[in-house]
Amino acid sequence: MRADAKKNYEHLLAIAREVVKDQGAEASLRDIARKAGVGLGTLYRHFPTREALLETLLRESFDGLKESARERETASSPDDALVSWLRDLVACANDYRGVIAAMVAAIEDEESALHASCVTMKAAGTRLLVRAQEKGVARTDIDGGDLFAMVGALAWLGDQPSSAPRADHLFNVITSAILKK
Repeated sequence: MRADAKKNYEHLLAIAREVVKDQGAEASLRDIARKAGVGLGTLYRHFPTREALLETLLRESFDGLKESARERETASSPDDALVSWLRDLVACANDYRGVIAAMVAAIEDEESALHASCVTMKAAGTRLLVRAQEKGVARTDIDGGDLFAMVGALAWLGDQPSSAPRADHLFNVITSAILKK
């Protein structure tokens, strides 16, 4: 990519990040293009679908979460590793209000631009869960799908204005239900 094209792409992405964080995952693509000073066609040339845009916005965070899961597999106690990673994933999902619905749908839709990232994210969490189960600190009657569904529920709660103040409490309730105490 030419230097000026890369600069324009980065500017468009920065504006998209700002607008989606402010307005949520269903933010108007037309507004993003307008605020970035480009035509809607330019936005669609870089991001042919809303999911493609969300995948690009989330990729950096997801890459960091995958890496932190790898590090936590050996550096932390299994229960601490799982809980801290879950907290980071929920926070990532809450950065972009409403994105959790697209993430959950993408797990089942192999054609989704978010599919590969979400499947990889689910696998990282599953490894942490399995490690905790093998060490006897997590329930054995749940799997990675259940864990991802719980993350979805926690992220959804964070998106609800009436539930947001209780999100930390509810996170602790759910994680205590995952862990054996």
